[in-house]
Amino acid sequence: MSHDGALTGPMSGAEHQAFGPVQVDTVRVGIGRIKRLVYPPGLRWSVDLRPIVGTDLCEHAHVGFLAQGRLEGVYADGCTFAYTAPQAVSIDPGHDAWVAGDEAAVLVQFDFEARTTEILGLPGRHAHD
Repeated sequence: MSHDGALTGPMSGAEHQAFGPVQVDTVRVGIGRIKRLVYPPGLRWSVDLRPIVGTDLCEHAHVGFLAQGRLEGVYADGCTFAYTAPQAVSIDPGHDAWVAGDEAAVLVQFDFEARTTEILGLPGRHAHD
């Protein structure tokens, strides 16, 4: 069941921007940000965003709540992940990811820009204990 209108429409009070095919709404809160990212169906980071970013993998941590859709991905070491809404999400830096299925994936993310991993106590890269 898709809730596209409510989940993907403009977010009140947010700064809106497009990052390639991804729609991003950002609200600053203290030293952090709450972001709503709308990833369109068929998006794959290595195809659609790598040319814009210029790194082999996504080097950002993603921590938040997947409100709609499915996200799947793989880390450099071959470990995979899959999230289906509604679900909490924690993705380490150093991954490729894509929208699975035919509906947009909507992620509500909490971050601290370059300090996200440090402040949240996350690894700087995906690793096994």
